[in-house]
Amino acid sequence: MGELIFGAIKRNWGKAKMEDQQARLKAVVIVPYDIEICRTYARLRARLESDGTPIADNDLWIASCAVRHSIPLISNNRDHFDRIKELQLISEAPRKGQDVLELGEATSSS
Repeated sequence: MGELIFGAIKRNWGKAKMEDQQARLKAVVIVPYDIEICRTYARLRARLESDGTPIADNDLWIASCAVRHSIPLISNNRDHFDRIKELQLISEAPRKGQDVLELGEATSSS
């Protein structure tokens, strides 16, 4: 949620747009931190650093919450989140080296 609010501030949204965002964010459930999220974060960070593929701390905390609670994460930041094999990622972004398909376009295995 902090990143969403930051984005609005950074883009200098007007009062009406900020109020609309705040109204929409009231429907969001914020997952509280607990010791298991911290352990998940530590385990994931250690593995990613060992593999030489660390990701930004904010993204890692987000992923840790999702992994700890077995919640699918919706993000188009595949570049970071695809590195976390325990994470169930829902994304419209193509994987590296994969072409972007238009909506309704089918793939064939021929």
